[in-house]
Amino acid sequence: MLEKIGEINGVVNDIVWGVPAMILILGVGLYLSFRLKFVQIRKFGHAMKNTIGKFFDKSQKQEGSVTPFQAVCTALAATVGTGNIAGVAGAIAIGGPGAVFWMWISALLGMCTKFAEVTLAVKFREKNSNGEYIGGPMYFIKNGLGKKWIWLAYVFCIFAVIATFGTGNATQVNTIVSSINTALANYNIVSANGSGSLNLIFGIVIALLVGIVFIGGIQRLGSVTEKLVPFMAVAYILLAIGVLGINYKMIPSAFGMIFEGAFSPKSVTGGIVGSMFLTMRKGISRGIFSNEAGLGSASIAHASSSEKDPAKQGLFGIFEVFVDTILICTLTALVVICGNQGMIKFGEAAGAELTIAGFVNSYGGWVSIFTAVAMCCFAFSTVLGWGLYGSRCVEFMFGEKSTKPFLVIYSLVCILGATVDLGLLWNISETFNGLMVIPNLTAVALLSPKVIAIIKEYFARQKKA
Repeated sequence: MLEKIGEINGVVNDIVWGVPAMILILGVGLYLSFRLKFVQIRKFGHAMKNTIGKFFDKSQKQEGSVTPFQAVCTALAATVGTGNIAGVAGAIAIGGPGAVFWMWISALLGMCTKFAEVTLAVKFREKNSNGEYIGGPMYFIKNGLGKKWIWLAYVFCIFAVIATFGTGNATQVNTIVSSINTALANYNIVSANGSGSLNLIFGIVIALLVGIVFIGGIQRLGSVTEKLVPFMAVAYILLAIGVLGINYKMIPSAFGMIFEGAFSPKSVTGGIVGSMFLTMRKGISRGIFSNEAGLGSASIAHASSSEKDPAKQGLFGIFEVFVDTILICTLTALVVICGNQGMIKFGEAAGAELTIAGFVNSYGGWVSIFTAVAMCCFAFSTVLGWGLYGSRCVEFMFGEKSTKPFLVIYSLVCILGATVDLGLLWNISETFNGLMVIPNLTAVALLSPKVIAIIKEYFARQKKA
């Protein structure tokens, strides 16, 4: 039965992440970039000044909402996750180092796509009976495109909820448990795969922690993520920079492998990876898996912000993709390439273990403790972020009373993720991530005139100020 499901998913996945998807993702990204005159490059300095420079301004916080900083941290909590560690390593293993180049291309275009998504989410959001701002693709489809497109909003929600249980929960918890077991095994405390009872305990503890956070609502979620995200990002960046310092002689050749492998993967991988399209596909799909530009999911978190100006919050979309892919994913790629010199088995599936090996080969076995902590923070934050996404989609489809039962089920799935082999679920999650792109980018493209009008008005005001 599982083999049959795997075969069916494989066929669907090839279609979803095939040529049509590449055309849609790159096409909409290019279309928006040209229509917005490459705002992600032209106004990059302005975006950084108005995001980093206002991170700790809590003056805008209002009842029933979160600060712009908390909103971006909630979105980063979901995006800066195992995709940055396992996703990058997997892209390099299957698609060769050149996959990183296509990750950068998708990020460059994705900055503009995410800017548009976040801007639309804030523009067309609503308030629920609890006084909370709610928004995202389903709301800008409903309020921006009108009732005749409402079916597209429901399609997005269905795909998103299914992806939530896989991408956002079970696979993340499985990564937490695996990283803890690896660290404990290095000190001979447990076997390499841990024990069923210990994994069950881990799953129950994680489920309880997730439940406690969600009981406090969007404010508690924002409070947790604004502390967790900066800590985990800074710690990981410092560890990665240390690896590059130790292997500094490898850095020029690593970049050479990335650029050469983007167009001639065969020459870099010894003929094992021979298709440039495979390299491109892996880079783009794993890039989107990591930064979520095009999925529309992160805009759900941004819609909760107290920021009233859609364009101002949209700037955080540019910042997010830059931090997630250009900074953290690039550092991970260099750790994988430089820290595993000549030891990468191209053409074979790989994940977080390849990234961890890069750290261990550079620092020694003791660093497995720190990588386990980093992985736990990354994965736990992703569970929280996607829990919000799923609850908002359920609320849209079935009303506010449906969110609590959903979050109870969502928390319990953590136990499943800790105790079951999730190889197939990873692949199914990737498929539904791809399916989310279709309704979201269709709506973003149709509503692009609204984004253009908003950004023109915003920068006109900036000139007068």
